[in-house]
Amino acid sequence: MNKYVERLVNGIFKENPTFVLMLGMCPTLAVTKSAINGIGMGLSTTVVLIVSNVVISALRKFIPEKVRIPYFIVVVASMVTVVELVLKAYFPDINEALGIYIPLIVVNCIIFGRVEAYAAKNSVGLSFFDGVGMGLGFTIALVLIGAFRELLGAGTIFNFRVMPESYEPISIFVQPPGAFLVLAMLTALQNKFKLPSATNGTAKKSALACGGDCAHCNAEKFASFHNSEAGSSAKKEIRKED
Repeated sequence: MNKYVERLVNGIFKENPTFVLMLGMCPTLAVTKSAINGIGMGLSTTVVLIVSNVVISALRKFIPEKVRIPYFIVVVASMVTVVELVLKAYFPDINEALGIYIPLIVVNCIIFGRVEAYAAKNSVGLSFFDGVGMGLGFTIALVLIGAFRELLGAGTIFNFRVMPESYEPISIFVQPPGAFLVLAMLTALQNKFKLPSATNGTAKKSALACGGDCAHCNAEKFASFHNSEAGSSAKKEIRKED
């Protein structure tokens, strides 16, 4: 498989930030009352992720190791400001619906995770496609969760009525507890069918770079797997421990 296509497939399927890595749970739970909100948050995060990846990758050889985090924050915060201004100017309804969660993209762990683990160590081209893949994976996950909640909680999808007029909406699904219920059901299905997930220690370890068992994880293993120079030695150490 072409390495650029592999980055797209990786973000959408193999390491989907929501369904597999379980990252960015705050906006996932907070803004997915509808499919439209999911698209708005997903695409906003995607734009920030792509540009941040490209900029950090292009400057990776010039960023001092000891102060890399402040550099990352400046780049990400600048892009978030641009996205927020564009939403306010051209998409005020979406901006109002997403509210404080647009500025909070600055501290989204998906973005910092990809910048630190991938963009800071790889070429601009690969970092671009990595950002596209992860962003699309995040967007698809938010739209699916939002559509499911909107369908059960309001009888509509993208504000178009799907359920018959006689349908009695289950209002809890468009309230905060509904997000936890939907995510819990999805996670239960992943665990049932032993699909790769950060909460599923019974999944194949090869499916996730870090092994997929958060209960027995430590930061050293995760960092080693994402460090191309130390990846092979880390795998040997984990095999010895097992």
